[in-house]
Amino acid sequence: MTKAAQLRELLRSDRLIRVAGAHNGMSAKLVEEARFEAIWASGLEISAARGLPDTSIMTMTEFLEVAAQMDFVTAIPIIADCNTGYGDEYNVRHLVRHYERQHIAAVCIEDKVFPKINSFMNGAQTLESAEKFASKIRAAKFAQKSPDFVIIARTEAFIAGLGWEVALARSQIYAEAGADIILVHSKAGTADEIAQFMKHWTFPVPIAVVPTTYPSTTTQELQDLGVKVVIYANQGIRSSVKAMRTTFSRIVQGGHASGFEDQMISVQELFTLQGIES
Repeated sequence: MTKAAQLRELLRSDRLIRVAGAHNGMSAKLVEEARFEAIWASGLEISAARGLPDTSIMTMTEFLEVAAQMDFVTAIPIIADCNTGYGDEYNVRHLVRHYERQHIAAVCIEDKVFPKINSFMNGAQTLESAEKFASKIRAAKFAQKSPDFVIIARTEAFIAGLGWEVALARSQIYAEAGADIILVHSKAGTADEIAQFMKHWTFPVPIAVVPTTYPSTTTQELQDLGVKVVIYANQGIRSSVKAMRTTFSRIVQGGHASGFEDQMISVQELFTLQGIES
């Protein structure tokens, strides 16, 4: 079974699909080890891992290389964050063909204008017209070869401060254009915007959310609202950066690397994660 088919099977099931962000092969392995159902090839994490801002600097090819690396070392589906699709409808067709050939299970594109800035950065969050973005969704569906490949349309209406009616209207247009999943993004401190949206969502298209700014909302609470996919998009790199910062600071301040081995994995454990037989 292909990984796209695995994802389709999950979508048909009654299970909540839990997804976590990764930025390289090792972090993807850790997502899989923790028993998430899928891996989010996070644009923010991949950019940050290269020391770059998430502002449309990296190319499609650079992001695809990392997603393919993740796919190579794991057995669960990869969902690729493809920002705004790297351009117009022709760029979207191009990316779908390439990601599908690399066995990526799904791609997600968002309805902001190119070049975009990260949703949590200060500054204007300008959206494309719904009609223009819907044409990108249609182009993506036209380009895919396998019926199992999944196209996710992400609306940033809440991020742009446009309210639930606009989020709902845009999502309906994207669903009608053929999107397999609608990702509704919010940076509110609670899940209230998502709850308001879900009260009015009647299309037979599953909804994904990213609870970065409402982390105390449980997966059960989100499932009770009718959400199908929950993406923990950046917690991995945020926690790993804090751990590395603490370790490096202790070494410099103490002049040695002993006394906190219990906060690191052993070299043998690292070998195991690398697939090296001891």
